[in-house]
Amino acid sequence: MQLETASHLNGEEVGSRRRVLAGQTTSFANWALAALREVSLNIAAGLRKAGTIELAVVFTGYLLLHITIGTLFYKMRRIGSRWTLGLAAICSSVSAFLMALCAVGALGYSVDLVFFSEAIPFLVVTVGFEKPYTLAKAVLTFKPTTPGASQDEHAAERQTCAGLDKVLPRLLRDYLFEISVLGFGIVSGVPGLSVFCLVCAFTLLFDCLLQFTLFVAVLALKCELMLVRREHEQARAGGSTAATADGNSTALLRDPDDNTEGSEAKQDVTQSVAVARFKLIMIILFLGMHIFNICSAFHGHLPGASASVSAFDMLLPDAAHLNPESPGVRGPLAALTTEHRRSGDTRGLLVELTTPIAFQTQSLDAEFSLADSLVTLLIESFGGPLRGHARNASYEQWLAVALCLSLTVNWYLYSGNKKHSTTEPRSDKAAAAAISSLSTPASTAAAPAVRSAPRVPVAKTVTEPAPAQEVQMYKRGTPEDIRALDECVELLASDPAALTDEEVIHLVQSGKLPGYALEKRLGDFVRAVKIRRAVVSRASTTGTLEDSMLPVDHYDYTRVFGQCCENVIGYTPIPIGVAGPIRIDGKMYHIPMTTTEGCLIASASRGCKAITAGGGASTVVVADGMTRGPAIEFPCVTRAAEFKRWMDSEEGFATVCDAFNSTSRFARLQSAKVTIAGTLVFVRFKATTGDAMGMNMISKGVEKALTMLGELFEDMCIVSISGNTCSDKKPAAINWIEGRGKSTIAECVVPGQVVRSVLKTTVDDLVRLNTSKNLIGSAVAGSVGGFNAHASNILTAIYLATGQDPAQNVESSQCMTLMRAVNDGQDLHLTCTMPCIEVGTIGGGTQLPAQAACLEMLGVRGAHATIPGDNARQLARIICASVMAGELSLCAALAAGHLVKSHMAHNRAKPAAPAAAVTSPETAQAPGPEPGSCLRS
Repeated sequence: MQLETASHLNGEEVGSRRRVLAGQTTSFANWALAALREVSLNIAAGLRKAGTIELAVVFTGYLLLHITIGTLFYKMRRIGSRWTLGLAAICSSVSAFLMALCAVGALGYSVDLVFFSEAIPFLVVTVGFEKPYTLAKAVLTFKPTTPGASQDEHAAERQTCAGLDKVLPRLLRDYLFEISVLGFGIVSGVPGLSVFCLVCAFTLLFDCLLQFTLFVAVLALKCELMLVRREHEQARAGGSTAATADGNSTALLRDPDDNTEGSEAKQDVTQSVAVARFKLIMIILFLGMHIFNICSAFHGHLPGASASVSAFDMLLPDAAHLNPESPGVRGPLAALTTEHRRSGDTRGLLVELTTPIAFQTQSLDAEFSLADSLVTLLIESFGGPLRGHARNASYEQWLAVALCLSLTVNWYLYSGNKKHSTTEPRSDKAAAAAISSLSTPASTAAAPAVRSAPRVPVAKTVTEPAPAQEVQMYKRGTPEDIRALDECVELLASDPAALTDEEVIHLVQSGKLPGYALEKRLGDFVRAVKIRRAVVSRASTTGTLEDSMLPVDHYDYTRVFGQCCENVIGYTPIPIGVAGPIRIDGKMYHIPMTTTEGCLIASASRGCKAITAGGGASTVVVADGMTRGPAIEFPCVTRAAEFKRWMDSEEGFATVCDAFNSTSRFARLQSAKVTIAGTLVFVRFKATTGDAMGMNMISKGVEKALTMLGELFEDMCIVSISGNTCSDKKPAAINWIEGRGKSTIAECVVPGQVVRSVLKTTVDDLVRLNTSKNLIGSAVAGSVGGFNAHASNILTAIYLATGQDPAQNVESSQCMTLMRAVNDGQDLHLTCTMPCIEVGTIGGGTQLPAQAACLEMLGVRGAHATIPGDNARQLARIICASVMAGELSLCAALAAGHLVKSHMAHNRAKPAAPAAAVTSPETAQAPGPEPGSCLRS
């Protein structure tokens, strides 16, 4: 009954409005006036029915919406566009919204425009116009690296593509993140919220489509116009700024936010935009939930809240006191009585009055607020139990205090994080300025600070100032100023810094100070290296080392001392490059390689390209174990045989295994193979060593096992802890047969079309060359494990780059390369078998920063977090696949006859510079390297 009454009222209201509109459609002007009047009446009716809090929320939303639009135009103006790009961004977003409404309507959902008019401002404020601004900024502030590139007819096209490539991944990530968040709202099932989130998700989807089509086209046109405008301005200026346009000002305009000193901080802040935006969304939702819970749920039944009661609610009788004489019941009863009399039924009519069931309907004009749609379900779910407590004023006050405190803490944390990320790089700038001021001449410091336009770098020789910790210089002294030897000895014991360099050299030459102890006695590693090279130079026949070009400064010798090298006199910079990318077991890698051989990395990169084009390389590690083979001697062969029988027994091996494994958490003995040669016994211990290469680890375990064996066999004599059956750093068939380190195999299939297009040869030629060269040729030469083209080349280059022991390339480079035609002779199947890759990711040279950085690039730095040895095994897989790439490329070059031609074309030395230009190390001192390397700036 109540539903029919409400529907009847709504029907009369709709009918009256349609009659009014029908009578005023005689002309377009009358129709427009009628529509304006209708909208005004709806707005006025909505304002009368809406509560104060609802009006405040809607007003705030629209205020923030206009502020956001104004901010968009302000930012676009800063990057060179007054109206064009701002209007284009708004048109793109509006078009996306209209397309989203059409898409949602096509899916059969009903869209309430009044509801969306209240909710859309909050979506716009939350998402904002940051994406079109970021894209426009990246395009318009892009700086070409080639001089004169901005004068090319395709400059605008290249600049647009370059800017788009720069920010495309980040923008797509933001779109995906925002649509994913809205997806939770779509599947929530909350009335109103699901449709709203669906429309917003479609809006973002279409906005993404229009952003990279329509808006990018407008950007390209804007770039073209700005380039033409700049050319006209240069022409009017008489060409005086032509050189500046090519060299110094290659971008369309300077980035207003581009600050050379603070660019790193800005980049860090930009990377955290998604996180900050997510926090902002959470704060807005938190605020909205509390406001509507306090104002709507708590005050919905208070006497002062009668303004929010609809006309439909006022027609309903009180559920607890149903009065038949009330207007809401008497009318329907009278209609039922009349209908019963007309039916002619003589029986009486019995009507039972029960508690009414309330239905909420939506009228055509849909005065449906954001509070009714989004918060009603929350209020009915968990707001009901609080209504009884809401009338307590103190409870509401404490809740309001908690709300304010929560917002304050959130804002403080957000502001503190932003402040920290922007102020930290400034402290680095201040420190750099302080360091540079120490080495700046007085005349230079007095000059006014003028910021010049950015210029294209020009190659020239620059002498870099020494770092702050090396500014302190010790007195070099002369041979005539040397104090007495006894006095120098006393100063060495009490205050080494008081000695001049010549006095320290004199102490070393006199035998009072060992040359190997300079670092420990002086406490200054750089000074110790310089003094040692002076001593060595003066004792040599040439005497050139002291003032030679061997670098000594800008190196962190603390990481070398006691670990990597002794008697250090400098360091040798070797260039490092990358080969690849290559797909290995489904992952892409760039391979670091340290070498001085031209064309090596280029050749390996070609092999990587061919392997990746065929789907990549697959690798397996079939064995993992480092070996050590001590030599033991017995007085007679009988005792030697007894020792072998005991070692081969289960009891003997278990006893040795317990002693061996007690020396390390990672060393685990796998086998101990005994070989007798007369009275000599050689035991080849093999054990896993985790992520370390393992020579020191297994030597420690072998020493412990030999000590235990000496107690059982008292007549046993230990000749050497290494008896060459290991076999370390020597070619040996036992390493090929039984393996040492990581025994690894890599394979790939290269399509025939790739062989022809990339490698410039054929499958049949490669198979024939590999059989003739790598198999038959190596067998004729009597090679041991050398059935390959140049496996040592690739392996040693990676060893040097990743801090491995380069001397172990002798056995590690043992490789057998096999090729065969597959798929009816169309494709090439290639395998590389390497049974002795001896690598580690901790210890030794892997601790040096440069080598550690290369391991980090490969994702195998340090020990594996969960599986001991997994990082070292992965490094072995990468090396084996890289060797296969080098084998493929070199064999292809040999098959096509390109080897000599490529080396003659690309590996010829340039004419040497005049000797006078490199006579002193100061004139060619290398600039300070990048942070994170072993070189210090």
